[in-house]
Amino acid sequence: MRYLPLTDTDRSAMLSEIGVSSVDDLFVDVPLAARFDGTFDLPDHMAEFAVEGRMARMAGRNTTTGDVPSFLGAGVYRHHIPASVDHLIQRGEFLTSYTPYQPEITQGTLQAVYEFQTMVALITGMDVANASMYDGATSCAEAVLMARRITRRNRALISGNVHPHYSSVSETQAKYVDIDIEVCPPDLGGTEDLTSKVDDETACVVVQNPDVFGHVRDLSPLAAICHEKGALLIVVVTEAVSLGALQSPGEMGADIVVAEGQSIGNPQGFGGPHVGLFATRDKYVRQMPGRLCGETVDADGKRGWVLTLSTREQHIRREKATSNICTNAGLCALAFTIHLSLLGEDGFRDLAMLNHAHASRLVDRLGTIDGVEVLSEAFFNEVALRLSKPADDVVNQLADHNVLAGVPAARLFGAGKGLDDILLVATSELTTTEDMDALVSGLSEVLA
Repeated sequence: MRYLPLTDTDRSAMLSEIGVSSVDDLFVDVPLAARFDGTFDLPDHMAEFAVEGRMARMAGRNTTTGDVPSFLGAGVYRHHIPASVDHLIQRGEFLTSYTPYQPEITQGTLQAVYEFQTMVALITGMDVANASMYDGATSCAEAVLMARRITRRNRALISGNVHPHYSSVSETQAKYVDIDIEVCPPDLGGTEDLTSKVDDETACVVVQNPDVFGHVRDLSPLAAICHEKGALLIVVVTEAVSLGALQSPGEMGADIVVAEGQSIGNPQGFGGPHVGLFATRDKYVRQMPGRLCGETVDADGKRGWVLTLSTREQHIRREKATSNICTNAGLCALAFTIHLSLLGEDGFRDLAMLNHAHASRLVDRLGTIDGVEVLSEAFFNEVALRLSKPADDVVNQLADHNVLAGVPAARLFGAGKGLDDILLVATSELTTTEDMDALVSGLSEVLA
């Protein structure tokens, strides 16, 4: 490889220095099942136009959520994105900008970040927010690590109704820093009571609202118990649009709020890239991971922006860093900021209420189908259904008829958890009456 300047001798010397015999030894922590063993079925070389044609044909095999009626959710949601969002984020000043180490030449980027932080703090009901994280799951993991630093305790309690991907990433992050994480079993009824599990050794309790099964709950009593025991309450939000309709986590007593901001300004993108939101109380700001942009004045007294509370340890002395994340999802955060700016406060609330109205209409219709039981009584735009047949089979049959019926819970939690008949169904402002007709008739036929 002429693009890799290292010789075999160089590689051998490097491996010897770190005490391993081969490159493969560097990946021993990656499960064998996750490693690729073989070659890709692709030609060694093709002309550019031939590659474009082949890739287009491969992409054409996908069925996207914009092609057919879609009720997919479970942490990634389809919403309308104004054309102006993509137009603005593709301006060269934003699209190619680098980390704003030199504030005198990056005021535009820094102001956009500052506005993003302000919006996140407002919608979560918190005092301060950072300049974004990779995604909601990594935000959740970083919140658990932050809680440990603040409380100096090593036990974290995660609700069974937190999205399993968030729990899994948190467990992975905590594995080598001596944090004991207890993930509770899922609770389909939405009545999970964690108060009895919070003790004087608990660093934090992690809950989701709306939870992974769509239940909306008042977290104020749990927050009171956490604070009584000296623990922090971390609230996860996977559907950011819900913050336009529900009482904010901050108002319910949350100490840290983490969220997936994809719903605002960012496409589903087959799973990424997305943008993690992270907000907390003023008193914890020095333990908050990631970057923070602050307002200041220049030598002439003019308003300006700079990165603040950014320790060099974050970049060069990893053992002293407050975070495992050294960058932020800047372009995705910008898309979030532009979209929310276009909506404004009233538009954001209207969008949230429209999402809920569509979900309510669909739930009323689903409840009349034989073989369907709606499990979520208080919900935003997503509900859990118990079907009379395995959800995975039902989803596959409806996909053959060009309806993406939702996400089987067993695909998230794994088999053998008693969730094989549970289907998660989500709506948005883009869900039409014709889409609902397709799902209702499809379920009625498949479950008959």
